[in-house]
Amino acid sequence: MTQQKKYLKLLSEKYPTMRSLSREIINLSAILNLPKGTEHFMSDIHGEYEAFCHILNNCAGVIREKADMLYGDTLTEGEIDEICTIIYYPREKLRQIRKERVISTERHKLIINRMIGLAKMLSSKYTRSKVRKAMPPDYAYIIDELLHAQKDEDDNQIRYHERIIDSIISIDADDFIDALAGLIKHLAVDHLHIVGDIFDRGKAADKILDLLMQHHSLDIQWGNHDMLWIGAAAGNEACIANVVRNSIKYDTLGILESGYGISLRELTVFAENTYREGSVMEKALRAISIIQFKTEGQTILRNPEYGMKDRLLLSQLDLSAGTLTSEGKTYPLNSADFPTLKPDSPYVLTQEERTVLNDLKAAFIGSSRLQQHIRFLLENGSMYLCYNDNLLYHGCIPLDDSGNFCGVPIFSGIYKGKALLDLSDKVVRHVYYSREKDPEELDFLWYLWCGKRSPLCGRNIKTFERYLTDDKEAWHEQSDPYYSFYETEKCCNMILREFDLYSESSHIVNGHTPVLASSGEQPIKANGRLLVIDGGFCKDYHRKTGIAGYTLIYNSHGLRIKAHQPFESIEKALTENVDIESTSQYIETQKHRIMVKDTDNGKRISEEIDDLYELLNLYRSSGVLLRKSTPDTPENVHF
Repeated sequence: MTQQKKYLKLLSEKYPTMRSLSREIINLSAILNLPKGTEHFMSDIHGEYEAFCHILNNCAGVIREKADMLYGDTLTEGEIDEICTIIYYPREKLRQIRKERVISTERHKLIINRMIGLAKMLSSKYTRSKVRKAMPPDYAYIIDELLHAQKDEDDNQIRYHERIIDSIISIDADDFIDALAGLIKHLAVDHLHIVGDIFDRGKAADKILDLLMQHHSLDIQWGNHDMLWIGAAAGNEACIANVVRNSIKYDTLGILESGYGISLRELTVFAENTYREGSVMEKALRAISIIQFKTEGQTILRNPEYGMKDRLLLSQLDLSAGTLTSEGKTYPLNSADFPTLKPDSPYVLTQEERTVLNDLKAAFIGSSRLQQHIRFLLENGSMYLCYNDNLLYHGCIPLDDSGNFCGVPIFSGIYKGKALLDLSDKVVRHVYYSREKDPEELDFLWYLWCGKRSPLCGRNIKTFERYLTDDKEAWHEQSDPYYSFYETEKCCNMILREFDLYSESSHIVNGHTPVLASSGEQPIKANGRLLVIDGGFCKDYHRKTGIAGYTLIYNSHGLRIKAHQPFESIEKALTENVDIESTSQYIETQKHRIMVKDTDNGKRISEEIDDLYELLNLYRSSGVLLRKSTPDTPENVHF
């Protein structure tokens, strides 16, 4: 039996009658002609939990836009502010209102009816079945009834629905409002794309991952900081040292200690007993930095194909002269505190350093919450994604000086373009899930984090020079030629074709490099072919970028990008109904609405409809008539 016949046989078990088959064809055909769902794209969140949480809750300002459209002529601005804040933070805001005044039955009715109005508006582009599936199960029937109230001759339905709301208020209004707020947010954003770097300088990347794990529909393209944590969780020692060093440097130790239960006690005791200069945490930073440089040096020496011998800088220190030589130039060191460094074997860990690193390694591997988060990243993430004719990746596609794909030597082969990202994706999954780690594959996770030709990095990272010398000339980090060529439409078209994307409406969605909006830089590159959506969520970048992040929105009307201003706090949002200020810039507006049939899902549905028609024709040609009492696959249909 051919594969197609086997498939049709299985399909016939699901649709055993011509009536059931016809009904499904009609349903699917109708879905194809609905507007496509709204996609949101965000990148480089960098652990900024409160700002990210608020943008998830306000759907990048879309809920306020819809509220203004619906209620702008009937409610005051303050009333719209309040109903939006209730949708963003239902339980917290209701608790806040209750502290200030008693919430009457009439006020509860107003809140619920206004939210029902917004839910009706947002649900209009979806099938009733999809909306029902998005509803919290405990309230699905009630919400469905309220959403589809119809005014009749005697107002019977209106009175019926008023009684429903009265019952809700008398039992648990807050719980129902919370459920309704969740539905509104679900309908406002059909699918979420995170284009890399959940981790880094912010203090609550773990809480962000908890939020994402609750999201109804999302994908993630790994960033270099995400890969650093994946490598650390897999047991890569250089990645572990980098993670710990970054946590100390950016004062995000709460993620390690409280979030993941990883203690730094062994490190701090060792640092206090070994190093002379600075406070306890400054000594700890020095201790883990030297461990990092040693383990990175070992990695580079084991893998000469990385082409990173110029990063073997511990051997370029002249401790007696107090200097560092980098790229042929000599710079003064900012410290002489190197008690564990042996000039004749600079990359060998002391016994004490080895003990500290072993302790950290066991803690990373043994952290159940960290491992849960990393598995989530792997199950929902990838190096890149082609989605609805757009190409999403965090970093770059390495190019040579002529703007062609650059071959990167890995595992005795040379890979470039799509093949490089495909291999990287395969290796990451294999090494993480392998019980016995291949040392070469494990090293590769570190290379993806910071390698010169890594598609996640794309620059020559100068952590060593930035830490050990104050001369900023040594800090310059050369970027991959990609970041010059991606300004051109020719280059972007070449990349899109490499990933089999030929549509004139295809775009590259890129993160990783903050857009300097304050200096006039635009996120739209190459005549609209490439969109850089790193607007600087991280507070450290706000002064540099002039904004506090982007959200790219792709709905049935086209593409627009929203630039967000800094978010003050969730507390201020609750007490003063303060929202994030966002401004929209339209990239493409479609002459005709984009329908489900124009999407990847639409293509799958169309293929399914073709299969259903084939089965229907088979039923018809076989002259099958099923009795109502025997809903099984017809035996006289020959496959």
